Amino acid sequence: MAKAIKRRPYSRRKRGLGSRIIGWIVKAILLFIVLSVLWVLLYRFVPPPVTFTQMGDILGGRSVAKDWMPLAQINDDMKRAAIAAEDSKFCSHWGFDQDAIAEAMRRNAQGDGVMRGGSTISQQTAKNAFLWQGGGYFRKGLEAWFTLLIENLWSKERIMEVYLNIAETGIATYGVNAGAQRYFNKDASELSRTEAARIAAVLPLPKRREAVTPSGFTRRYGNSISSRIAVVQRDGLDSCLYGESERASPVEREEPVRRERPKAKAQAAPPIEPGAEYEDQAPAEPAGPAPPPAPAPPPPEPEPEPEPEPEQPELNGA
Repeated sequence: MAKAIKRRPYSRRKRGLGSRIIGWIVKAILLFIVLSVLWVLLYRFVPPPVTFTQMGDILGGRSVAKDWMPLAQINDDMKRAAIAAEDSKFCSHWGFDQDAIAEAMRRNAQGDGVMRGGSTISQQTAKNAFLWQGGGYFRKGLEAWFTLLIENLWSKERIMEVYLNIAETGIATYGVNAGAQRYFNKDASELSRTEAARIAAVLPLPKRREAVTPSGFTRRYGNSISSRIAVVQRDGLDSCLYGESERASPVEREEPVRRERPKAKAQAAPPIEPGAEYEDQAPAEPAGPAPPPAPAPPPPEPEPEPEPEPEQPELNGA
């Protein structure tokens, strides 16, 4: 009996500790969900002040260069270049491209030594804004969670805007605007198609690739992206990046140099006088050289002056 009395409090303490641990885990999960949702909602309206990747550069003694630019001001070809290079289905998927993931897994299974990813722009935005670089299943799981959040709480325009402003475009350089200033001494609003393609070619390996004078694979990859930009524009693969006022067919959003100039307005005809519509109109003459002028008629001969009549004599006695 005494042994039974001693064991009962011990078993109660054991069950109580296990319940408390489970309760802590549940509370931690709920707290994480609430905080992550609030975090994502905050970045829907506020530019991310700093990312974990940027903090790594700062702690490493580097001076971080970044210059936020609204999406509407970024050159359209830069947006198309990002879609052409990183995620051609950006406007149609829900955050994940299953075909790209399957293809990456297939090619990685071949074991050629080059690891390829199937991450979409949404996944890269979630990683860059809320997480750290590197692999691992734990970080991949967090990346999937934040990808679902931004796809449901942000617009596609906001996802692209954050991506183009925090993606690493060079050593300690973040965003396409800072990259354009570093490589081409201009803002991202003034990039040419070739320059936009070169920046997009740098995105996968910004610390190893050069955008100003690319060579080898980077040069060929940039030329390929430049060609695909036209496909993105032609097929409207960037249609989700424009508001209702800007949303138009790809043809309507061509550059001004490709648009047909409006024809000059015809001058208004003079008003018709009342009754003029009943006047006979002379038939139009056929086009051609004007006929030679008709010879002028000879001047009329002067008529002879009439002779004066003789005066009548006055009659006497009249």
